[in-house]
Amino acid sequence: MSFENLSIETREHIRWITISRPKKLNALNVATVSELDRAVSAAAEDPDVWALVLTGAGDRAFVAGADIEELNTLGPVQAREFALRGQAVFARIEALHKPVIAAVNGFALGGGCELAMACHVRIAAESALFGQPEVKLGLIPGYGGTQRLPRLIGKGRALEMMLTGRNVPAEEALRIGLVTEVCAAEELQSRVEKLLSKILSNGPLAVAHCIEAVNRGFDLTLQEACGIEAALFGIGASSQEMREGTAAFLEKRPAQFR
Repeated sequence: MSFENLSIETREHIRWITISRPKKLNALNVATVSELDRAVSAAAEDPDVWALVLTGAGDRAFVAGADIEELNTLGPVQAREFALRGQAVFARIEALHKPVIAAVNGFALGGGCELAMACHVRIAAESALFGQPEVKLGLIPGYGGTQRLPRLIGKGRALEMMLTGRNVPAEEALRIGLVTEVCAAEELQSRVEKLLSKILSNGPLAVAHCIEAVNRGFDLTLQEACGIEAALFGIGASSQEMREGTAAFLEKRPAQFR
């Protein structure tokens, strides 16, 4: 599978997907979103891939936003389809049962911030900047930003970011809960690998069920969401993975998950 705007590499069961449009600061156009969809779908179906990392090429940008030249040509019907297409791809990333980490190495603005928010965990370089500056173009976020941002950082903070269009530096993003960790740029890859090493040492079915339980239950009542949790807990209890995990604990040895 070949890509024009992505670079793909798999190391130790981790699929690194790098958005590579350096002259455009890795801005998302229709072609790149389509390639991202294909790359994520392929990783989801590959049993040799246990986790995904999304990042940007170069040291300036994760994804600097949408391709404004392309955006400028869209009419209202085309713009709606543009938004729906991107939302569908990002929703697929969010729903993936394999952990997806955003390694944010620079500008994560507009669609870049939205892409990072669709990932399960975000780790940022100290130089990273986050923002939803669409109001400066006379638009609103279209790839899920108006919905994911308030769910991550709260309604008030999210509205302040979107209404002003200001950029949020990495340390502030950490303080408000937009990212989980900030590190030096040269340490970003090793920090992502360290996090995934911890995640992948656990039961893969349990990891998948955690992601599913959070995603499916997030917008439900507590009672409804706990029902989903109980159902997945029951499925886990029927697995060989649970037998191995509990046996390893009782025998005081490391679990050997498959």
